[in-house]
Amino acid sequence: MNSIKMSRRTALSLPFGLAAMHGARAADTPRRGGTMVMIVHPEPSTLAHYAVSAGNIPPIATQIYEGLVTYDWDLNPQPNLAKSWQIAPDGKTITFKLQENVTFHNGKPFTSADVQFSFMEVLKKYHPTAPVILSEVYAVETPDPLTAVLRLNNPAPYIMKALAGRDLPIVCKAVFEGTDILNNPTANKPIGTGPFKFGQWDRGQAIRLDRNPNYWKPGLPYLDRIVARFIPDAATRSAAMETGEAHFAAYSAVNYADLARMKKNPILGETSKGYEMTPAISVLELNSKHPHLDKKEVRQAIAYAIDRKFIVDNVMYGYGVPATGPLSRKFAKAGFYTTDVRKFDVPDRLDIANKLLDSAGAPRGEGGVRFGLHLEVNSFGEQWLRQAEYLKQALAQIGIDVTLRSEDTATWLRRVYTNYDYDINEPFLSQGVDPVIGLNRQYLSSQIRKGVTFVNDSFYSNPEVDNLLLSAMREPDHDKRAAMYVKVQQILTEDCPLVWLVDVEYVSIYNKKLHDHTTGPLGTQQAFERTWMEA
Repeated sequence: MNSIKMSRRTALSLPFGLAAMHGARAADTPRRGGTMVMIVHPEPSTLAHYAVSAGNIPPIATQIYEGLVTYDWDLNPQPNLAKSWQIAPDGKTITFKLQENVTFHNGKPFTSADVQFSFMEVLKKYHPTAPVILSEVYAVETPDPLTAVLRLNNPAPYIMKALAGRDLPIVCKAVFEGTDILNNPTANKPIGTGPFKFGQWDRGQAIRLDRNPNYWKPGLPYLDRIVARFIPDAATRSAAMETGEAHFAAYSAVNYADLARMKKNPILGETSKGYEMTPAISVLELNSKHPHLDKKEVRQAIAYAIDRKFIVDNVMYGYGVPATGPLSRKFAKAGFYTTDVRKFDVPDRLDIANKLLDSAGAPRGEGGVRFGLHLEVNSFGEQWLRQAEYLKQALAQIGIDVTLRSEDTATWLRRVYTNYDYDINEPFLSQGVDPVIGLNRQYLSSQIRKGVTFVNDSFYSNPEVDNLLLSAMREPDHDKRAAMYVKVQQILTEDCPLVWLVDVEYVSIYNKKLHDHTTGPLGTQQAFERTWMEA
């Protein structure tokens, strides 16, 4: 096995003895071979993609695990592990015909039994979003090895929008059956059907993925391997891209502050494509178990205290727009998004915030401080630390003394989603392509799930919101459904279980010698099977 040990004193040295590539002439047709080095930040705590949904896992895991379908640029499902499907007229049965001669990386054949086991025994039980996506699925039948039939209690058209490996990865039944799913030894040595196989993980340095020579799609993939590098320092990450030592950095792994300079680099390109199915909002999650945060007036005051445009301009460097509520404005075209909600970005917002805190029984004390809170700093990049530093200043204006706490990713996630030992948390939340995916997991009472990341950890529970969200899932009439989501947004902005900050715009930076790296609306969260590099 190739070693991927690298000297920590030479942060820019490439693993596997790769050299920077310069000066090759442009090529028009795919070339076989080569190693793509992509920057993933921060280093994942696990590759258990079927149980954890942190955004730094799919760029690696979706090279290994596949889904039943993939998607074209119009967000229409396209064949993948399923070669065709048929939806019954009543919407309660979806029949998938599966690809033939597909094998897992351990040599086991892929069959409908793997689909059944993945959906019913793994994803519905352990995945953060799958219990919402598959909530109407009560059975997966397997009439033959190449046919999987989903049986639903009610129509759920949004399922067809979430069947890629990013949301519903197919695992090997033979590997997981009869084991403790969450402690399966393949969690960090994953086995899938994808174009790349797990090679090696040198903690703190890199993960190597090797070409799957038995991949079921003829002639693919083109690359020999992919190396995911973990570089804690922002300046070093940028330098790796600028010198050609790394070839791809997505999900704003490169600091926003460096993008203007990178645009001038002749070997680099930039794209905001590949995020069409993953609109995201940066938020503050508020732990309503806190003796102050259990009051709506306090939560609203925090929302009023924050200048969202300042964050967009000075933290995100213009890559984003101020959020107005719990749903991304990217849902406006579908008629689900509304601006008819409580407005927090108003000229007298600080006066409003102070009056709300006074009315909540939180008077100013010594030094003008009302009370103190801890803010858990998002570990996914320097921009989140910069945002946290601003939030500390903003909340000080209304008498809230904020203490910042920065920890490694695993500790941060465990503190917030397992131990609930936090006051304010600053994640960014992907909303998927249907409101069901983003809203339900965050605001349904049933999604208060201890130990599961990026679900309802604010302990928000409102029977009216529960009823509206569950009804909207099943409502076939588009206009009625849209009206329900408008009402949900209005209620949530009043209750303020979270504070919504920015509709995030992600950016991918790539070396121009790397081709076909962004071939669909899931971007880096889908397989690089067609990606190739110039010599």
